[in-house]
Formats: sequence, C-alpha cells, structure tokens
Amino acid sequence: MINKYYFINKFDTNNINNQDKQTVIIYRNYSLSKLDEDLILKIKKHCKKRKIKFYLSNNIKLAIKLNLDGAYIPSFNRDINHLAYSFKKTFNLIGSAHNLKEIRIKESQGVKKIFLSSLFKKNKNFLGINKFKLLSNITKMCVVALGGISKNNFKRLGLLRNSDFAGISFFE
Repeated sequence: MINKYYFINKFDTNNINNQDKQTVIIYRNYSLSKLDEDLILKIKKHCKKRKIKFYLSNNIKLAIKLNLDGAYIPSFNRDINHLAYSFKKTFNLIGSAHNLKEIRIKESQGVKKIFLSSLFKKNKNFLGINKFKLLSNITKMCVVALGGISKNNFKRLGLLRNSDFAGISFFE
C-alpha cells in the first residue's frame, strides 16, 4: 500500500475531498505567528469524516493536546524535548531530512518515517534518484520521497525502495 502525504497551508475542503484514504494531510503554515486551534480542529473534523489521517507540523505538544493522528518535525527542528511527552500508541511522529546529519537527528527524535528531499525539485537540497537511494540505504527507517513529484515523473518513484511520497502540487 502506497502512503501519500499532502502538505497544506490552508483549509480547502475540495482538495481534501479529492484525496483517498491512503493520503495523510499535514497542516504546515509557517507564515502564521500563532496557530489557530479552531481551524486545526475544523481540519481534524473534516479529515475524520473522510477517514483521512491528519498531522500537524512543528508543534508536537499541540498535536497531542488536540488528539491528532501525529506530528511532522521539519528538518530545521532539532529539538528532542518531545521525548519526555507521553502520547498514545497510535500517535506517530514523522520528519524531514536533506542529508546524513539530519537523518541521524530525525532518528534520535524518534520519528517513524523520514521524508528525504528534494528528490526531483532542483533547489539547494536537490538529491536526484541516485543520492536519494544512497541516503535512504543509510537508515533502517522508512523513507518517504519529497520534492518536485508530479504526474510526469511519478512513475520514476518505482526506481526507489519505497513508493511512499509527499508533496503539495501533486495533489492539487
């Protein structure tokens, strides 16, 4: 089963309604100084109604408080304070990395899956298929492809050991 992770920064019911049950919604809005708990609860309710898992980015404490399915730890977050928190067994932590050092940090943070980026998007963190495969073989963690995945290059995911992937524009 392929898991798909869809990053959103606003609540759009149409985009969520177009997703299947293998899609996890990750709300990440770094432009806001304070997260709107009411909005997060609306997204949670809508996702629950559609039987879609819902994660919050970069705020594990709030994700636990609001009883979400999990939290996403971005690559720039190196904090390990959450290891002292207690959360239910069904709560999952996932996180992103761009290199070996960040992979090791995510492992120490206790994430279940590491999002490696950028697979296809040519930016400062561009990996490409070969470097992506090398980095994904360094860890025993489940690896998720992130960055520049489109309908045009989707079939190239078959070259990877894992077909889980994440994105924004792919889902819109």
